[in-house]
Amino acid sequence: MTVRATVRSVTYDLLRTLGLTTVFGNPGSTEEPFLQDFPDDFHYVLALQEASVIAMADAFAQVTRRPALVNVHSSAGLGNAMGNLVTAYHGNTPLIVTSGQQHREMLIGEPYLANREATLLPKPWVKWSYEPARAQDVPEAFMRAHAMALQPPAGPVHLSIPLDDWQRQPVGPVRLRSVSDRVVPDEQRLRLFADRISASSRPALVFGPEVDRSGGWDAAVALAEKLRAAVYGAPLLDRASFPEDHPLFCGPLGISIKEIGDRMAGHDLVAVIGGEVFRYYPYVPGDYLPAGTSLLQITGDPAVAAAARMGDSLLGDPGIAIDLLLERVTDGSARSAPVPMARPRRLPSTPNNPLTPPEVYAALSRVRPPDAVIVNESTSTMAQQLEWLPTVRSGSFFATASGGIGWATPAAVGVALADRTRGVSRPVIGLIGDGSFQYSVQAIWTAARHRLPIVYVVMRNGEYSILKSFAKLEHTPGVPGLDLPGLDIASLARGFGCHAVNVDTTKGLEDEFSQALTADGPTVIVVATQPQDAGL
Repeated sequence: MTVRATVRSVTYDLLRTLGLTTVFGNPGSTEEPFLQDFPDDFHYVLALQEASVIAMADAFAQVTRRPALVNVHSSAGLGNAMGNLVTAYHGNTPLIVTSGQQHREMLIGEPYLANREATLLPKPWVKWSYEPARAQDVPEAFMRAHAMALQPPAGPVHLSIPLDDWQRQPVGPVRLRSVSDRVVPDEQRLRLFADRISASSRPALVFGPEVDRSGGWDAAVALAEKLRAAVYGAPLLDRASFPEDHPLFCGPLGISIKEIGDRMAGHDLVAVIGGEVFRYYPYVPGDYLPAGTSLLQITGDPAVAAAARMGDSLLGDPGIAIDLLLERVTDGSARSAPVPMARPRRLPSTPNNPLTPPEVYAALSRVRPPDAVIVNESTSTMAQQLEWLPTVRSGSFFATASGGIGWATPAAVGVALADRTRGVSRPVIGLIGDGSFQYSVQAIWTAARHRLPIVYVVMRNGEYSILKSFAKLEHTPGVPGLDLPGLDIASLARGFGCHAVNVDTTKGLEDEFSQALTADGPTVIVVATQPQDAGL
């Protein structure tokens, strides 16, 4: 007996061909016609809230370096997902986000859980949003969504699919197509940039997150060494693109106009490769660049190039651009060596109680495996993490690209799942603040269900420390809601199926962390710490 082809069966065949056999989701009534009789060769990753779904898929796609498929509920479910969809957009992560839609015959009457003006809801945080005009167009819409998500600049796309479309008869198989996901920079302009960099007496390099995403880590090191140029960490980075223990690394650039301008003093040229110019956050006025300093930018994103407040831009894949620059710049061995980042690493002779963040990071530095990957969302302690736990390998540091919290806890799940898919075994360390942990705490249930090798280190200081730091900077005393008393994080974690402990000494932290590295599943270590001023 011949099985009748449906829009659903043709779409699943297409997804297999495209390698999209892992679905991240939280199912709703309008998605069940797609998910019914879920194929044995597909893998469904359930998260308990849609924001966690997006963050898991985001990190999974970043690590596997291919698109990820997301399925969330219509209307309210897509609304829950929006916060982390913003992060995926800023991180140039190729996601195909699908949401269900009510039955076509009822849409005219605005039925319950209809996705009103479905294509508008996720904008402007998707590259493309579409609801097929006909059920027969659904498979081809997936083909276009795949192409749109991959084409540079990569990013999330959205499809809204009425629930009755899946059982309709298709018009035929989908026409498969492939698209380029890298763009070569203009040769003439690149040569001009190479000449200007070569002529610089004291150049500075700023490697943004696009470099690591494009596989340009090793080439970035080679370029810096050939030029003997100072390298600075990009502001508010979500991916590290240069080894932070390298002698040419001079530390973070800063996050305000004044701070960045001051840091560039003494450099006659700044080359920003694979990043924004710049990610500013607090408004602290100053000179954007010192007098006599010029700026060059190379990015794969036209919008990022257009938004730059200064300098000359070149469009193109940063990894390709660095390879080409390496061939064209002249040797800079005669330049004076830059002063590397200072790492005072001062610790008290007698341990504090509660511990300070430097004491926590110092302890972790003694037990962290060299191949571990860090997912960080302890925003007030980023400087201490850089001092004690520098990123030294490609693809081993991840943070939110948008500034919204609630991303890292589920993102650690996505990283660990991606490693398992790739056949890679390495521990994942989630460095999370106690406030951040609450935004997506339900994500640890997925980590427990999949027995993932994640060690969450939650620093419990009982407040939103980063916001208290901003209150000082902005001269806004008396802001309510910045204290977080009474959180029993370890009990919450146990309730979701994780092994969880409270520690208050560095020895206790080191012992529990070492045990967690061999555990059959995730561990949540809650460390009582003193609040840390972020030094804004």
